[in-house]
Amino acid sequence: MILHGRTLHPGTATGTPIRLTAPLSFWGGTDSEGRIVDAHHPQCGALLTGRILLMESGRGSSSTSSVLAEQIRAHTAPAAIILSRPDPIIPLGALIAAELYNLHLPIVVAPYDALPEATLLHVEATPTHATITWSTFTP
Repeated sequence: MILHGRTLHPGTATGTPIRLTAPLSFWGGTDSEGRIVDAHHPQCGALLTGRILLMESGRGSSSTSSVLAEQIRAHTAPAAIILSRPDPIIPLGALIAAELYNLHLPIVVAPYDALPEATLLHVEATPTHATITWSTFTP
């Protein structure tokens, strides 16, 4: 199975998806371990580290980019982020991490409602195009 999207920041990642039902601000919304700590967020307590984060968009705070860059450096960030609409702040954190630490977290805009949750996703985001693939396994 394959889904095409628009690259906001290039990179490659593989991981299990986690679909958020509400936008998230990394600043104040996550801790240094990559866990959602915003008490008002529906997925409070969920660990994002190494997962493919699916969410509609970010929830603001320009400090989100610096928190995300630090999580990328500390290897506690999601493996990739797939948004349903462009967000200018989240890709900035990935850009900063790429420039400062040479670590690349792909960020993609795609119709992620079509993505299954109980599978392994692979995100390949080049500067011009993004592809999300997964396989379905039926025993």
